Amino acid sequence: MLLRFSAENDRSIFGKQELSLVRTALKDREDGLIDCNAVSGGKILPAAVIYGANASGKSNVISALTSMRQAVLYSHSRGEPKGGVPRTPFALDAKALSAPTTYMIDFVDDNVRYHYGFEFTDDEFSAEWLYSFPEGKKRKLFERTAAREISFGDSLKGRKKVIADLMRPNSLYLSTAAQNDHEQLSKLSSFFDSLRFNDSISVASGIVSMRFSKDDVDDRTIDFLNKIGTGVIDYRRTRKDHPKEFIDLQRYLITAFEKASEDIGVKGFPTDIEEESVSIELAHQDSSGEKVYFDLERESAGTRRLLILLASIFRVLERGSVFVIDELDASLHTQACEAILALFSNKATNPNGAQLIATTHDTNLMLSDMLRRDQIWFTEKDDLGATELYPLSDIKTRQSDNIERGYLQGRYGAIPYSGSIEELFLVA
Repeated sequence: MLLRFSAENDRSIFGKQELSLVRTALKDREDGLIDCNAVSGGKILPAAVIYGANASGKSNVISALTSMRQAVLYSHSRGEPKGGVPRTPFALDAKALSAPTTYMIDFVDDNVRYHYGFEFTDDEFSAEWLYSFPEGKKRKLFERTAAREISFGDSLKGRKKVIADLMRPNSLYLSTAAQNDHEQLSKLSSFFDSLRFNDSISVASGIVSMRFSKDDVDDRTIDFLNKIGTGVIDYRRTRKDHPKEFIDLQRYLITAFEKASEDIGVKGFPTDIEEESVSIELAHQDSSGEKVYFDLERESAGTRRLLILLASIFRVLERGSVFVIDELDASLHTQACEAILALFSNKATNPNGAQLIATTHDTNLMLSDMLRRDQIWFTEKDDLGATELYPLSDIKTRQSDNIERGYLQGRYGAIPYSGSIEELFLVA
């Protein structure tokens, strides 16, 4: 379970900005809250929705979390020994270019809260820390104070010093430990592996078919599509063998890429040969009650996108993990978006405590019974052009307020323009 995440000096984020899924004391709906004994009050939020003008930094909040995940999972296994650390510091202040980038996260695993974070420059990870809070008491697992200086707490067991010797200046200790099968830390790094992201706004039919070439469409997805009125009642997969010439071409290209990979020292190039193509067809009911199958070219962009989103959503709901969606409302009706929120906000469909983080421009969702006021967040740029991230719960409102109207009138900030549209285009 994710409690909070913060980033500093990353893309449009300059000062520290934090997103929290810890509920506040607001007296809003509580039936969709997630039980979590590791936090005060015993409840956390199932979702957070981020609003803001175009280019205000919504996607950069998600990108920061993605970058943190990538560093934890791959900085040791994929990083070059002298390759530095990839990053994009805030570009509109000269001091930021030499200042470190910092990520921090609080999450819960096996009913224990953990606080983890690290800071890094273009060259190395200069600090890293991990603490646990069993029964609310802080315990140090490890602290890194320089590129290769690290100390350990009594709570961390296993081959910790051996792994420290394997750690490079441009690899995280947590990443190094996971790659070397440290039992305790590998388990914690799996939290980052469980995070799922979707930033696909428009999905072509061919991409959807490729996505489901190995996995069946979940029957729950078909039921969801049917209930929201798409007309979809079933599906089938059709297979077609590739011509021999296409298979031979694949073999030739794979051989060439394998040789090139060996020459530059890159490992792990995929060698699978695709001998057949797979197409997904969705069934609709005709006037006589029979099923008629349409290929995905004949389905709407929204239906195709829902196929992708829902496949991931139902897996996340099963595992109790976190799903992050950029532009939830792209190609989707408000009621479809609200139905997705409802999956996370109902204990019947979310018994394992899965969570959703999404950006959106759909202000109608602000009126949804699925959202508490502390689940609504905003991004806007300050005078320097830096992103500020803040929740609606920081602003004095009442449960009876029309939040959508207040937002569109500019009461909460995070809109492109608060004046008259006519005045915006008047020539001085």
